[in-house]
This record gives sequence, C-alpha cells and structure tokens, in this order.
Amino acid sequence: METLIQIAQLILCLSFLVILHELGHFLPAKFFKTKIEKFYLFFNPWFSLVKKKIGETEYGIGWLPMGGYVKIAGMIDESMDKEQLKQEPQPWEYRSKPAWQRLIIIMGGVIVNFFIAWIIYASLLVNHGDNYVDNSKIKYGISVDSVGTILGLKNGDKILKVDGKAQTKFEQLPLEILFGDNITVERDGKEETFDLSDEGKRDVIKRAGKNFLAAREEVVVDTIIPGFPAEKAGLVKNDQIIAVNGKSTRFFDEFTAAIQLIKNDTVSLTVKRNNEELLIKAKTNEEGKLGFGNQFSVTKDAFVTKEMGIAEAIPAGLSRTISTLTGQIKQFKVIFNTKTEAYKQVSGPLRMFKIFKPEWDWTFFWSFTAMFSIWLAFLNVLPIPGLDGGHAVFILIEMITRKKPTEKTLEVAQTIGVVILLTLMALVFGNDIWHLVTGN
Repeated sequence: METLIQIAQLILCLSFLVILHELGHFLPAKFFKTKIEKFYLFFNPWFSLVKKKIGETEYGIGWLPMGGYVKIAGMIDESMDKEQLKQEPQPWEYRSKPAWQRLIIIMGGVIVNFFIAWIIYASLLVNHGDNYVDNSKIKYGISVDSVGTILGLKNGDKILKVDGKAQTKFEQLPLEILFGDNITVERDGKEETFDLSDEGKRDVIKRAGKNFLAAREEVVVDTIIPGFPAEKAGLVKNDQIIAVNGKSTRFFDEFTAAIQLIKNDTVSLTVKRNNEELLIKAKTNEEGKLGFGNQFSVTKDAFVTKEMGIAEAIPAGLSRTISTLTGQIKQFKVIFNTKTEAYKQVSGPLRMFKIFKPEWDWTFFWSFTAMFSIWLAFLNVLPIPGLDGGHAVFILIEMITRKKPTEKTLEVAQTIGVVILLTLMALVFGNDIWHLVTGN
C-alpha cells in the first residue's frame, strides 16, 4: 500500500506538470490561430490508453510516462511527420507564423513551469511560513563521519560560506556542499577556506547524502531502550555523560568514537545528574553500544519559523524559484563530472516514486512538485534539437540573421535530437532497471 501511495503521488505530480506545460504551448498557439492536431499526457508510441477527438484536436493519454506533447500543424517535431510539410504552407500552420509568435509558442511551456514553481513556493510560504534551522545558531558546529572527513570537514567546524555565499539554512548545507567548489569554515577560532574533493562528493552521492553531516550535540540521554546496558546501569533521561573511563567526551561524536572501542566490556561513565557528578559502571554489548537515544536539542533550539503575508511571500517565492533553478544547473555540473560518479545515481520514472513519502504529505508533495517543475523547465530549455530550447535556438538564429533555416536543416536537427533523447531515455530506464534488479 505504501508503494502504491508513492506511485500515485508521482503520477499526480507528473500529470499536473505535464498538462500545464503543454497548455503553455497550446494556449498561445490557439491565440495565434494555429491548428493543434494532438494534445497528449505522456507519450503514445504505437497505441494510446485513452483518446478522443474534440473539434480539430485529438486529446489522449499515452502509456510511456516520459512527458507529453502537443502536435502543432506545420511544425517539425518528434513525430517526424513530413507529409504535411510537403504541401504548400497554410495560414493556420506553425511554419506560417511570424518568428516572434513561434518563439512565444515554443517557450510557453518553460515559462509556465517557472511560474508554477513560483506560485507554489509563494503559496507554501503564506500557508506554512519559512521554516528552517538557523545555521548561525548551531552553537557547537558540525559533526561529520568518514565521508565528511574525505570532503575536508572536521568535527566542530562551523560552516560559514559555500563558494563565497553565506549559508543561512542548516538543512540546505548538504546540497550546497555537494554542488559547491569550495567551503569556508570557522575552525579553532579561525576562518579557513578549502576546496571540496570530488572523491568525497562521490561517497556522499553513493549514500544519498545520509549522515555525513549533522549538528554537533552534547551527550544527553533521551530514551532508554528496555533490556539494554543503559537501563541495567541505571541511566535515566536527562543524564549528561561528560566522560568515558575518565576521558572527556562532551559531544556525542566523541562519545560514540570512545564507546565503539569498548565492546562487551565494562566502562566507567562520568554523568551529570541534577548538577551533581556521578560515576556509573556499565557493560557495553557486543556492538559497543549502551542502548539509549540522545537528545537533539541544538537543531530544535535553532529552528526558526518566519511568518509571511502575500506581499512578502511573492518576492520570497521568486527568490526560492531562482535558487532552485541555480541548484539544477549546479547539479548538471556534478552529474557530468565523472569523478563524482553521480551519473550512476540518476533516477527515471521506475525509481523516482521512492522520493515521495509512504504516507500522503501534501506539503512535501507541493514542495517536490515546485522543484520538479523547475527541473522540467531547465531540461526543456537546453539547446538540444527536439527540446523546446533546441527549437528556440533556430528561431533566434532566424530573427538575428533574417534568414529562415531550410526544412531539410530542421529535419536533420530534429532527427539528431530524437536520437539523443532516445539514447538518454534508454540509459535512464536501463539504470533504473539495473538498480531495481540488483537491489541497490
């Protein structure tokens, strides 16, 4: 059932975005009196799941969830339908329209995707406020694991900037670091700037960014696991462990490193309880654990909610949309850097559903939809023949040179674009199938 809920969220997200993107082409085409032959959600090679002709346009749903399309009369597109182009141009055809009208029609989908993200982000800010963990309030700095160490980070570092940009939101640091080239930290009271290693980014990506960076916390007992050594030793909630075998372990990363070396053996804990210091003996289990959950008060204390009205949310939503777009551009740089091996983790429709939560969460759904809308806009604006950006490049060349490309040139470019897109689709689906089969 949980998987079905995730798949349903993905299908709803894709359907919503694809339909609105295609409307971005459809409406200006209609406005400029251009004939629309087909309007499809998803692609329909060989057959359609549903189709119905209304007026001059066939509306339908395809079976391949890789986007959608509107087939505009007189346009060389991915269908490679050349029969109509052999006839004399008609006033209602795309090719007969002025270049500026064709540019508006072709870029309409990208523009709609951008505005969808802006509207969603602004709406979320009005309804929920701007919620984040204030990086400046992370008082003990960060704790990192072995992957964070490879990146060049150390326990206790306070992250100040990534690529020279001050970092306000703590939860955004993993992505900023992944996409960044260099980082500035406060270490032992001094500022240091150093490059982020591609090897470290590779390991972060392999683990989907899990656990390599967290806020540094003191060792304060929260929950006791029944039957484990912590309960038997008499530890209670709010006990603060400040030393292990006489060695100071003020922070949780120091404590776990020390306790991991003492497996299935007795350990002496110095504990603060009600402003008194106690010495408690405990025996670790075979995994070098005592069996308690630690309090995470630093991120809780640093959490900020900034309420916003519509007047504030509109520019803030635009700012978030632009920063998301910037992140997508940076993500491409990481994907095409072979040292990070990020290309191995690219997901298509067969695995993308796992991004969604197993229970229906509208806030997460709309946040992801806004982000994915920007992703679709960015992909479509790429100057690859067959994509909106590829068509736009030829129109801009025509507007600059005052010379229209020949239909043969457009056909060759479109063929190259289709080959590129089909190859990318095969790689993405192949990568999905490989991960699903191997269980990675």
